[in-house]
Formats: sequence, structure tokens, C-alpha cells
Amino acid sequence: MAHITDIRVHGPSLSERFARLREALALRAAKRKVYRTTYDELSRVSDRDLADMGIHRSMIPGIAQQAAEEL
Repeated sequence: MAHITDIRVHGPSLSERFARLREALALRAAKRKVYRTTYDELSRVSDRDLADMGIHRSMIPGIAQQAAEEL
């Protein structure tokens, strides 16, 4: 008795999956860059200037995260 196996892959091709991965990694790198830039710039600001802007030093990571997520 002979068996025939028909395997079909439905979905994105391997090259499409790699393209999506590359795009995701590029977006992640861009978000990380925005986070680091925002964090570093706000960290350099004096406590007095931060207070004038209504920002406490403990808020800096959250602000940097929000800036990165807006990409």
C-alpha cells in the first residue's frame, strides 16, 4: 500500500519571516536609542530645573519609557 504525504505550509515564507524579524529588531533598537537619549538628557538636568518642569528624578525612567513607546 502506498501513502502520499502532502505537506503544505500556509503562511509567510522564510524570507518574509526574516524581513519581519529585521523590522522588529530595527524598531527595538530605535526605541532603545530614544530611551537612552531621553534618560541621559534628563539625568543631566539639575534637580532645580527638573522641579521647574514638574519632574521628580524618580520619574525619569517612566518618561523615557513613554518617549520610546511613542515611536
